[in-house]
Amino acid sequence: MKTACFYGIGDIRVEEVPVPEIGDNEVLVKVRACTVCGTDNRIYRHGHFKIPPGTKRVLGHEMAGEIAKVGAAVEGYRVGDRVALPPNVGCGRCYMCIRGYNQLCPGYEAFGVSMDGGFAEYVKVPAFAVGNLIPIPDHVSFEEAAIAEPLSCVLHAYEAHRTAPGDLVLIIGPGPIGALHAMLNKMAGGRIVVAGRSPIRLEAMKRYGADVVINNAETDLVAEMARLTGGRGADVVITANSDPEMQKAALEIAGYHGRVSLFGGLPKGKEHVTLNTNLIHYKELVVTATTGSSLLDVHKAMDMIASGKLDVKSLITESFAIEDTVAALEYAASGAGMKALVSADVPARR
Repeated sequence: MKTACFYGIGDIRVEEVPVPEIGDNEVLVKVRACTVCGTDNRIYRHGHFKIPPGTKRVLGHEMAGEIAKVGAAVEGYRVGDRVALPPNVGCGRCYMCIRGYNQLCPGYEAFGVSMDGGFAEYVKVPAFAVGNLIPIPDHVSFEEAAIAEPLSCVLHAYEAHRTAPGDLVLIIGPGPIGALHAMLNKMAGGRIVVAGRSPIRLEAMKRYGADVVINNAETDLVAEMARLTGGRGADVVITANSDPEMQKAALEIAGYHGRVSLFGGLPKGKEHVTLNTNLIHYKELVVTATTGSSLLDVHKAMDMIASGKLDVKSLITESFAIEDTVAALEYAASGAGMKALVSADVPARR
């Protein structure tokens, strides 16, 4: 089978390797769609602590496909079942797992990080991860099902800041994650403002529920939000990017009793940010942060996609063959479109 293997920073090689053999308690999934996440690009460019030097790893964790083989002792799954495969697998025994936060398990494993992921024709699901397989409703495409994972992360954040009808919501970052935030918070009754530096992506945000877009490469975002709100500030501010300056600005933009969601993690070397905590104190702000999503979040996200109320399929603006995985990563990082998809079903580029 074809795989795109990460060998180290900036080094991904397309290889032919044997299809994985499975044991009695394991499952083999034929990957039909795997979308590119910002985390994939961060690993490609900076590495990951769970991928030690000298380790070969297949990246890709936003994936969906169909079951190709089922181990003799596996129950509840059959060959041909259409499934999504969320990445994070907890131990099932620690305090976080018991509370349902498998993504916060101190010993978590993850497809596309500590285990081979979806930039390949097949992925092996070990026994301890079989419970992560989520059925895809018949009318949901593989492409849409792959978006369940990033949507679940956005849903996890939403459940922390809880937009209410009539809230003014500022989303900083007009990428695919920003679009998912816009759609979800629009459904909750929010008035949506999206800020960013890409004119192409800002224009696209209007399709996903943005009432106002602000190019903060040309406009002072704090001043513009003060003008837009008559000095009142935003009810919810979501930093859907990895810019420490925007985390600082978020506290200034939020109004009294505002909620600030620090959604985007920061790159190594920029993670120490000086925040004006007096803004939190005197405006009585609630500052939240979330990472990843639980298995329950992914089930909820799949149900939301199945409802047809979210336009997730249009977020995939370019598709690539496994042979062109590096091009998919470059496209995703360029901001030229929205999400890139990698699949063995896509012809290789010449």
